[in-house]
Amino acid sequence: MAALSGELKASGASFPNTYYQEVILSLKDAAPNFKVTYNSVGSGTGKKEFGSGLVDFAGTDSTVKDTDGVPAGSYLYIPTVAAPITVSYNLKGVDKLQLSPVTLAKIFQREIKTWNAPEIAADNPGVTLPATAISVAHRSDGSGTTNNFTKYMVAAAGAAWKLGSGDTVAWPADTQAGAKNTGVAQLIKAADGGIGYVDLSDAKDSGLPFAAIKNKDGQFVLPTLDGATAALAGAELKDDLTFNPLNAAGANSYPITAPTYLLVKPKYDDPKKAELVKGFVKYLLTDGAAIAAEVNYAVLPADLQAKALAQLDKVS
Repeated sequence: MAALSGELKASGASFPNTYYQEVILSLKDAAPNFKVTYNSVGSGTGKKEFGSGLVDFAGTDSTVKDTDGVPAGSYLYIPTVAAPITVSYNLKGVDKLQLSPVTLAKIFQREIKTWNAPEIAADNPGVTLPATAISVAHRSDGSGTTNNFTKYMVAAAGAAWKLGSGDTVAWPADTQAGAKNTGVAQLIKAADGGIGYVDLSDAKDSGLPFAAIKNKDGQFVLPTLDGATAALAGAELKDDLTFNPLNAAGANSYPITAPTYLLVKPKYDDPKKAELVKGFVKYLLTDGAAIAAEVNYAVLPADLQAKALAQLDKVS
C-alpha cells in the first residue's frame, strides 16, 4: 500500500461521504504519494460521471438503471458499508418519537399536516404532541438515499404509499427540497415541525433527533449501527453483490438500513489506474473498515467482505 503513487478521481453518493473522506484522510499516512478525491454529488450524478468517463470510480446507494448513462458490462458493484437512513425531525418539546410505516407515508405525502394528528398520536401513547404544522424535507438531487427511503416505503407501507420509488420521485408541491443529505438536514433544523430522511452520520453531525421506526416484527427501533448490522444479517445477496436490507425481518433490525456501493470498471485502459483503484478499494474494505463505526457506518459481514474482495480481484 505504501508504495502506491498516483491520483484517482471519484464522485457520487453523499450517503457514505463522511466515511470515504475519513478513509481518504487516513491515506496520507498509509500511502503519502497516493491522492484520492471523492466529490459528494449524489448517486445520480456519480453514475452519470462514471458512465461518461469523467471519474475512475463512483459511489452509489442505488443500482444502475438503463437511463443512468452507464453501459451494461462497463461496471462491477463493490459493496462497502451500510448505514441507517434516519427519519430526523425538529419538534420543540418532543425528544422521543415513534412512527409506523403507514403514518410515515401519510406524513411524506402531506395527508397528515400537523404533529398532533391522530395517526401520530396512536404511534406515541402518553406523549403530548403539539399542533405544530409539519414541514417535509426531501432531496432535490437524484439520490440513492431517496431511492432506498422510497423503496422502504413501497415494501413497508404497501398501498398507503403512492409515490413509487426511485432516485427522484414526484413529491407533493408543498414540501421542501435540499441538495445532498446535508441540505435536507439543514432544512429540518431550520423549521420547527421539520421532518425528513437523512443518513445517520449527517443526522448526528447536525444534532438532530430521530424517530424509532416500526419494523417488520412490529418493534419500534431507533437507527443504530447494531440495528443496521441486524438488518444486514437478514439481507438477501444477489450474484452481482447487490443486496437489500430494507424492511428486514428480526426484532432488533432497523428497517431503513441502506447499502452503498462503489462502481468500478472490470477493465481499465491504463493498468496503472487499475492497480490504484484496486489498492484504494482494498484499503477501504480492510484497514479502512476500522474507521467505519467511528463515523456511524456498519461494516459488511465477514462473508460479504470476502466476496467484495473477490469481486475486486476481477478488475484488470
